[in-house]
Amino acid sequence: MNSGASSKAEHWDVGPVAILIAGLMFMESLDASVIPTAAPTIARAFHVTSSQMGICMTAYLATVLVLIPVSAWLVEKWGVRPVLFSAIVLFTTASVLCAVSTSLPELTLMRVLQGAGGAMMVPVGRFIVLRSTDKANIIRAISYLTWPALFAPVIAPALSGYLITYASWPWIFLINMPLGIVALVIAFRIIPAGDHGNAGKLDWVGFYGTVLSLGALVIGAAELGKPHASSIVTFILLVVAVGAGVPTVRHMLRVQSPLVGLGALSIRTFRSASAGGGLFRIAVNAVPFLLPLLFQDKFGWSPARTGTIVLFLFLGNVGFKPLTTPILKRFRFRSVLIISGIISALSIVALVAMRSTTSVVVIAGVLIVSGSFRSLGYTCYNTITFADIEQPMMREANSLANMIQQLTNVFAVVCAVISMKVGASLLGSSQQFSFAFWVVIAFMLLAVVGAVRLPRTAGDSIR
Repeated sequence: MNSGASSKAEHWDVGPVAILIAGLMFMESLDASVIPTAAPTIARAFHVTSSQMGICMTAYLATVLVLIPVSAWLVEKWGVRPVLFSAIVLFTTASVLCAVSTSLPELTLMRVLQGAGGAMMVPVGRFIVLRSTDKANIIRAISYLTWPALFAPVIAPALSGYLITYASWPWIFLINMPLGIVALVIAFRIIPAGDHGNAGKLDWVGFYGTVLSLGALVIGAAELGKPHASSIVTFILLVVAVGAGVPTVRHMLRVQSPLVGLGALSIRTFRSASAGGGLFRIAVNAVPFLLPLLFQDKFGWSPARTGTIVLFLFLGNVGFKPLTTPILKRFRFRSVLIISGIISALSIVALVAMRSTTSVVVIAGVLIVSGSFRSLGYTCYNTITFADIEQPMMREANSLANMIQQLTNVFAVVCAVISMKVGASLLGSSQQFSFAFWVVIAFMLLAVVGAVRLPRTAGDSIR
């Protein structure tokens, strides 16, 4: 890369663009996580059951997942500025429409529109930063882009709980309106134009196959997570997912311009980081889901007290974040992944040992340690994913990595719910949380095994 390009990369990856994109990612991640806490209140307003509200979360996640690949094609056709601006407008407008919805079908439709905005906003935003960042600065860039995925699942339960308690449920969506307007104004001033007009025809075969396969997979996973899942419906959905997915993958490997380029999987660091990082993300994203249930259902705590204590995970993330970049520059990625995985697993073992009589100070300390090393591991996996990806392959690698991360977010909740069900059946309801946490520990240790198998010098090209 020439000096002019390098200078531009250095400006964008550590400057306002990266911070703006991180803010947009936080908005999207937050909206993906607010429904569970608000579900009972919204259900009463719509005169439906809380379990029926799951369709809103499923519709949102499924829309984001299946439209991520299209966002890359739209960037090639129209350029980053119009696509990102349209995404912000769509997401913000859909948020307001969610707030004024008067029925479950109406809210679900607005959540689909929200998901369409999020599907363009997050991958396009991350692509802007990655495309403008050279390898010398990629660690800092990824550090900016990692915190939203860590903070949002922790903050969302407390934020939605307080808004519902002291305001009303529409405010969990209305808060996006001023944020979206500010983001649009800032984006208009600082987002670079970028190239466009080089897109070929959209791979419609790949698109329809991806929509059918991933849509069935997400809905089937959501069905597994229901209190009374239908085994027949789940089986049919998973068969459809596999039946459509296998020929779609074969098609994408065969055609010249596939909807989702799979070439990045031939690069070992990308492949290993996607697999090990997927296991790690399932583990760390399951913990914020399980903790509120543990504190309220087993310990008998109030929602306000629960939300306050869970925020110590957030404090660990925030407090450790300034150290992640120096650590990743000083120590090899393989060592960081192994250590962060082991300490994260030990912190979850400590959660298993906690009781309602455990000192709040001890619980807070464990959560701070857990949050700190989940932040380090998450950032390290996200960074090493792109360590050996060259700029010509960055677009397809970014889309593929985004899809994998969205899938792991879905599977984290499903894994937690199924583990609790199995634990209750095998050991009784008093041990269901312990069983679920041990399953999470197993995922974390599998991620550690994957890290051990990485080459010692993996990712050194960006250190």
